[in-house]
Amino acid sequence: MEVNITNSTEEPCGLSEMPARPFFLCAYTLIFLASLVLNSITIHVYFCKSTIESSITVYLKNLAIADLFVCLCLVLRIVKYAYISVEIQRIYCNFGAPASYLNMYCSILFMGYIAVNRYLRIVKPLETYTLQTVRTTRYICIVTWAVLLCGVCVYIFVFVSSHSAAKNHPTHIGFDCDIFHSDLLKQIYLVMHIVSFFMFLFVLGSLVLLYWWTIQRLQQAQRRMPALSGSTKLSKSKRNMLVLVTIFCVCFVPYHLVRLIYTFKPLHEDCTSAQTFYILKEMTVLLAVLNASLDPIIYFVFCKTFRAQLNLNKRCRQPEQKMTTPSKSR
Repeated sequence: MEVNITNSTEEPCGLSEMPARPFFLCAYTLIFLASLVLNSITIHVYFCKSTIESSITVYLKNLAIADLFVCLCLVLRIVKYAYISVEIQRIYCNFGAPASYLNMYCSILFMGYIAVNRYLRIVKPLETYTLQTVRTTRYICIVTWAVLLCGVCVYIFVFVSSHSAAKNHPTHIGFDCDIFHSDLLKQIYLVMHIVSFFMFLFVLGSLVLLYWWTIQRLQQAQRRMPALSGSTKLSKSKRNMLVLVTIFCVCFVPYHLVRLIYTFKPLHEDCTSAQTFYILKEMTVLLAVLNASLDPIIYFVFCKTFRAQLNLNKRCRQPEQKMTTPSKSR
């Protein structure tokens, strides 16, 4: 329930009066461009070049799709900041915000699935659990998309229904979508925030525990395997988990902490306080959507096939260099 703040005086209080609006416009545009390029390359590698499919590859493909959709959802957010209009704000609140939440939480869940998959491979490298089969991972991904999509569709349906039934329509742009919310939608929005927050906490706790257990297992294995090659391989496994946990925490922890406060903050704040807190919340949103640009690091670290496809051109140039070298010596 993001609260509508109106100033006690006759002066309006909203996006059009916010001095940080050009900054957010430029920042979201840069993240959009970077995410679009990186995730387009990733999608091309996974769906056009890669031929070997494993459980980890299935999760990485779905994570790449979710990140690409997060990137595309940024278009409506950019337009919202570029053109202050009630109609544009309504379109963003009706489609852009729900779609962005859908893909962001898909990314969160897929990162959790990847952590579980890697932990099982480290603990039992010679065994394959049901959760690690390609068929099971596909079912998990389908169910994840379906459940979150149903929640978003309910939100959109109630939003459209409540707006069409409303007699008074807002004429001034506030800070968030709450100016369009009916009482029923406010309650649904509050429930969705609470459910998504606890889902995030569950994934965060799982990642931290899995990372801790992974470190313990790898340290035990390193004591039994002092050889340099084995120690190097175990160190890489520890680094991979650290990269995943670090990206997850940097991108999503600040956003959820601030949004939890933003959801339950009091109604009687002045315009300056409301504007300051909204800017703080948007800074954490920037970190959250930045995840779409940082996830290609996960693809590069976790997937050998992805690294091999990226080095394809380099490998193709090496034979040519070997062929030209004898001619120069002659």
